[in-house]
Amino acid sequence: MIKDTLREAVEKMQSALDSLEEDLSAIRTGRASPALIERLPVDYYGANTPLIQLASISVPEPRQLLVRPFDPATLKNIERAFLVSDLGLTPNSDGKVIRLSLPQLTEERRRELVRMVNNRMEEARVRIRNTRRDLIRDLREFEKEGLLSEDDQARGEKELQELTDKMIKKVDEIGARKETEIMEV
Repeated sequence: MIKDTLREAVEKMQSALDSLEEDLSAIRTGRASPALIERLPVDYYGANTPLIQLASISVPEPRQLLVRPFDPATLKNIERAFLVSDLGLTPNSDGKVIRLSLPQLTEERRRELVRMVNNRMEEARVRIRNTRRDLIRDLREFEKEGLLSEDDQARGEKELQELTDKMIKKVDEIGARKETEIMEV
């Protein structure tokens, strides 16, 4: 019973970590990375489709991204998606490919990105803590129903807290790594 609960906790908490890493990969650092734009929603025949499904994305230079649509007819829609996004990138199209030049980050923009990272980290911490809260409630219900002894329930809560502490430490490590990348000039 406790092992199942802990297994469920690991899955849910790991999901929160994976989600955080995915979110942070889309936050811009000083270098060009396809992860910055691959989830950009593009209007494709009335449906919002991630850019990665419509084009190949490469990095020809450290501060440039090259987007090559699989279907040339989608070029205008992809350009429009960049213009309406909050990425702050201006697409340069030659009719076949789109080049995106990434400007140097200002100190103010770097601090703004760090705040975004901190917000995402806090969201991940909250998800982890909510998982802990829900599973502790389950353990207490099991104990009330007589499925667990009081000692087992207390041990389960202690192990769950240790797991939570470990996962929150990982969130902090992931966030610190991303902050270092952003503040790097």
